[in-house]
Amino acid sequence: MNITDVRVRKITKEGKMKAIVSITIENEFVIHDIKVIEGEKGMFIAMPSKKAADGEYRDIAHPINSDTRDQIQRIVLERYEQALLIPDDEMI
Repeated sequence: MNITDVRVRKITKEGKMKAIVSITIENEFVIHDIKVIEGEKGMFIAMPSKKAADGEYRDIAHPINSDTRDQIQRIVLERYEQALLIPDDEMI
């Protein structure tokens, strides 16, 4: 799997959610609304989800295996760290 584009929207208000990210895979498939979250053990990503009738949140797009999840998380967090170095008024 080749992630060909990553778009980071930093969240400036206080809270655990630090950014919303979109990734493009192979220039053919986009996943929007991946969340970058600051947890007790460090930063992690949460895949897009929606609230089910029972009140639980369910992922609507997610990797099938842990290697793919790790690859996506590594790339997203690297790009998030790079975005932190760019002043907000220079973000595209």
